[in-house]
Amino acid sequence: MSDLTDRQQAILDFVRERIAADGLPPTWAEIAQAFGFRQTRAAQKHLQALEAKGYLTLLPGKARGIRLSALGQPRARDRDGEQVVLPILGRVAAGIPIGADAGVQRHLLLDRRLFSSPPDYLLRVRGDSMQEDGILDGDLVAVHRTTEARDGQTVVARLDDEITIKRLQLTSDGIRLVPRNPDYAAIDVGPDQDFAIEGVYCGLIREG
Repeated sequence: MSDLTDRQQAILDFVRERIAADGLPPTWAEIAQAFGFRQTRAAQKHLQALEAKGYLTLLPGKARGIRLSALGQPRARDRDGEQVVLPILGRVAAGIPIGADAGVQRHLLLDRRLFSSPPDYLLRVRGDSMQEDGILDGDLVAVHRTTEARDGQTVVARLDDEITIKRLQLTSDGIRLVPRNPDYAAIDVGPDQDFAIEGVYCGLIREG
């Protein structure tokens, strides 16, 4: 059984993910921003608790002075655990794949059993075009990052400079993005349009 609190585990996972993705640990300020702390002092306290429990070492006087100990390194049982830390992505830059230049608003610690496949991030739904599938305005949809999808799957797609979530329909004439609201028309993807599948929907979180 882990000796970490849920928040300590989430911060440790966040540090691991940043090191894996960027090759560098986050700063205290970045941790504070990711977890909604008003001051870096709160992040410092959690990091000091992790240090006291042997999961990492803090190097004084360095902006990114966090070093994972052997105990803090990812292990197989961590990957098979029941919880996952997911970033809520905010701004998604036009023309750039999601994840390459998407602002992380904050992170949520969630039960991975809520999702049909392993999710990589969360996106906030804008609009009601998928309401018949129970996906409502303001929901957070969990997305498994992939460039491929099967006919009938709900996907997050980039069409020109817009990100949309729709049902994927593969027809003899090409690709169609189908809403789940009769007030919206299906979108036929033209041959000259910039189209890419960014991921497959694998669940949602409704806050509040």
